Amino acid sequence: MITFKYREEPLGKKSGYILRPVADVSLKTRSGTWIEYHPYIDSGADVSLIPLSLGKLLGFRLDRTKVEQIGGIRGSVPVVNVSVPMKIGSHEFVADAAWALLENIPPLLGRTTVFDIYRVTFEQPHHQILFQKL
Repeated sequence: MITFKYREEPLGKKSGYILRPVADVSLKTRSGTWIEYHPYIDSGADVSLIPLSLGKLLGFRLDRTKVEQIGGIRGSVPVVNVSVPMKIGSHEFVADAAWALLENIPPLLGRTTVFDIYRVTFEQPHHQILFQKL
């Protein structure tokens, strides 16, 4: 079992803070090195979302014929569907994800692949998220 703690983040222009569920994940580059990634754990996201600059660091190349639009709270985002080696704890696997062609989007750890491998339990009162390998 892997436990992640909620992270305290400022509310922006308002005073105070909010606690958000964040995972510690590593993604493997095309050259074989691992890059740390700290996405929000989002049970409402169909797919994990990788921001533009991180995708470039991972070695993704843009093929304009594969660009699709996906929708969310912030509206439509152009993406390219990708597969990326991912590591949560010591477990490595290949995850389906969407590489956003915009920078100003939140990194997300969505349901596709990840929730097929782990039982994910949000313990809101304890400010933690449990990942149990199925």
